[in-house]
Amino acid sequence: MAAEDQHSDKTLWRYHAPAKMDRVQLAMWIELLEKRTGICLAENRKSFLLTSLSTRMRELGYDSYDAYFQYLLKGRCGAIEWEILVDRLTVHESRFYRDPRALALIQDQFLPELSSKRGRLKNEQQKSIDIWSLGCATGEEAYSLALLLEDFMLSNHLEGYYSITATDISSAALSAARKGVFHINRLKNVPASLIDLFFSREDENHYRIAEKLRRRICFTRLNSLYLSRARLGMMDLIYCQNVLIYFKRRYRHMMLDQMVKYLRPEGVLILGAGEISDWKHMEMEAVSYSGTLAFKRMQGERPS
Repeated sequence: MAAEDQHSDKTLWRYHAPAKMDRVQLAMWIELLEKRTGICLAENRKSFLLTSLSTRMRELGYDSYDAYFQYLLKGRCGAIEWEILVDRLTVHESRFYRDPRALALIQDQFLPELSSKRGRLKNEQQKSIDIWSLGCATGEEAYSLALLLEDFMLSNHLEGYYSITATDISSAALSAARKGVFHINRLKNVPASLIDLFFSREDENHYRIAEKLRRRICFTRLNSLYLSRARLGMMDLIYCQNVLIYFKRRYRHMMLDQMVKYLRPEGVLILGAGEISDWKHMEMEAVSYSGTLAFKRMQGERPS
């Protein structure tokens, strides 16, 4: 009997190929995902969709795509389940200092110019630096920005306040980000001096980021498709990388236009190189810095 039970347990965890999905069903799922999140699922990611759906359906006991689809549309239970599914369908793999050229732009150009300008201000409240990390996943990007600011202030003997608002659609990713504990592999690009200053060992393979940096970051859930609903103040820097690639062109332009409304005059918007090539805005000008895609908001009236 014990042997039979052991064999039964093994069969429970055996790999199951995703069930077949016809074109009509696939179109329904793609439409639902785009309608609710704006994410456009590329044809080459169909297998990823089927695997994610099949895995979650087995966990809940569903054997029909249509039945699970209808469950997602049912009131509060469906809304909770949708959050879980979206977390499965969005990629959270990240690492610290992922784009060294974009961070070099901040360190070599943005921060020196901003600190020089803020140094001439008399109002201390106006000297704070406000940053938005959009699509922050599990927090590596937001913490990288915090490390960069801390290092810049220490190196230049500056005193001041900064805050980082980090947003993502995944509640699970945000929960992991708030803990501030990362596998050592995620820190490969971080200078050893900064690891010594701002990290402590959690165990053999994990590090915890300093509470000083965690307090500077507010992690909050936000669907990037609805940026106009964001309750945010004005920003000096908006850092948005590897987000736009998931959206159709019309959504990308709409999202970028909304981001501009949150930028202070002379504020900077940094995107992933190659994420968009045909966007123009009358209040924005391109920033020239090798290997980056960035724009600065020109001087003008503050948006209402």
